[in-house]
Amino acid sequence: MTPRRNQRHDSRTAAGSADPCLPCQELALAGAVANAEYDWSRATDCRVLMKRHRESGECAAGQPA
Repeated sequence: MTPRRNQRHDSRTAAGSADPCLPCQELALAGAVANAEYDWSRATDCRVLMKRHRESGECAAGQPA
């Protein structure tokens, strides 16, 4: 069994929404790493890419409510 990772839920995420798809998880991880490294520009890029991905229709989790 793999250990569960603690994930901070964004206030914009609807309660009961689908689990994030793989690209969403990768962008969230990249954003967290960028924040930890104080790379605010890359963190902003990750947020923008996440929003574009969710709005594209390719996202399995769909758009946040």
